[in-house]
Amino acid sequence: MIDLPDEPDQPQLDQPELDQPVWHALSGPHAHLAIAEGRAVRYRPSVARFAAVPPHPTAADWTDLAEIVGDDEVVLFGRPHQVPAGWEVEQFPVVQFTAPTGFGSFQRDLIRLGSDDALDMVALVEETQPGPFLPETHLCGSYYGVRDDGRLVAMAGERLTTGGFTEISAVCVRESHRGQGLATALIEHVANGIVSAGRTPFLHTGAANAPAIALYDRLGFARRECDNVVQRIRRLR
Repeated sequence: MIDLPDEPDQPQLDQPELDQPVWHALSGPHAHLAIAEGRAVRYRPSVARFAAVPPHPTAADWTDLAEIVGDDEVVLFGRPHQVPAGWEVEQFPVVQFTAPTGFGSFQRDLIRLGSDDALDMVALVEETQPGPFLPETHLCGSYYGVRDDGRLVAMAGERLTTGGFTEISAVCVRESHRGQGLATALIEHVANGIVSAGRTPFLHTGAANAPAIALYDRLGFARRECDNVVQRIRRLR
């Protein structure tokens, strides 16, 4: 495991964990959720579509990745790889943020979500489209939500976790409940839990997602200067 920074409220933002977070998650805290072949790893298909090869992959690493990917489309996230021939690649840029300090208190009734809430969590994500969320994504970390008259209307939680960083993910609010501060309350709650665990919160969004970028700027997240991208890849047949 990689040692935590001496001062977790001022992380070293050149951490290699932030350049290849999927690799560091599946090689570390999330190894129990991984399928591995050689040095290639991926999440179980019911958990997430993320996969990874080492920061400097060999031809053998790509062969091993093909073995565990099969016909699935998977997602590489971080510094872009030169994907070899034989793969179909779709790539787009992301903006990565870190939160070097904790947040204030929140005044919302938030509930911890788990396996019993999985169907409702997937349905909320399908309606609001914050990004992929699968039936067992909640196994990646702690997820919290807000219910109104029994209906799940907002949620956020933890996804990628490395030695020193945890990603805030699946921040979503039904359109009928926007403008009430639910996203802010959930982000603050999840971020405070990450800081309490001795890690630094980070998150990312598509480079064209202006509303999300504006929200994270307003909440005090720091944009990290990097060339991280999402690469969706599938074996050519």
